[in-house]
Amino acid sequence: MNPKQDPGFPAVLLAGGFGTRLRSVVADLPKPLAPVQGRPFITYLLDQLVDAGWTRAILCIHYRAEQIIQTLGDKYGPLHLEYSIETEPLGTAGAVRVATSKTDAPRFLVLNADSFCRIALVDFTAFHLAHGHPASLVSITVEDTSRYGSVKLAPDGRILALTEKAEAQGAGFINGGIYLIENSLGKEIPEGRPVSLEREMFPSWLEKGFMAWRTTAPFIDIGVPESYAFAQTIF
Repeated sequence: MNPKQDPGFPAVLLAGGFGTRLRSVVADLPKPLAPVQGRPFITYLLDQLVDAGWTRAILCIHYRAEQIIQTLGDKYGPLHLEYSIETEPLGTAGAVRVATSKTDAPRFLVLNADSFCRIALVDFTAFHLAHGHPASLVSITVEDTSRYGSVKLAPDGRILALTEKAEAQGAGFINGGIYLIENSLGKEIPEGRPVSLEREMFPSWLEKGFMAWRTTAPFIDIGVPESYAFAQTIF
């Protein structure tokens, strides 16, 4: 796939969280709209999608949903924005299930809307298409995995296990919050209840061939005040 060429499948942005830990510094905004260098944080992800050629993005929203819609509208440059509004929290996997239930695209790109990794999405997509397995994850090398949890990998990049924050320590790989998932796997997500990608679906997908694309690219999340303050310095 060449840069600026539409990949032919949508991006799904998980933007429905309450942002409880960030309320002390951003009290009146949903987390994706938290200002970083004078603009909503989520627009950095939208720029990344535009740069890679995407033309369709579905935003999964819940908390202050109308505020997000009013701020972003239905178009961001060449990127058409659609909204999947959760009337009640469905978890990361439940949100993906609802957002993709009406698309016949062969796969979808999923991004956490409260984190950013400066990678070439074109290269990640090429990796996913080349290995032929049903799911891929961006895995980032960090010096301390304890805040994020860790990803244990085989030499060929296959994911062997995902460790929770409380159990992780030392240098290693973490989940970068960017995934490519074939539609066949998306249809396995249970309907009608909250479901977590990280805790429920990912472990069940390991035996199917869940692959990690490894990178040392800069990574930031804005989930807590300290990392939100740091985000102001890296863009």
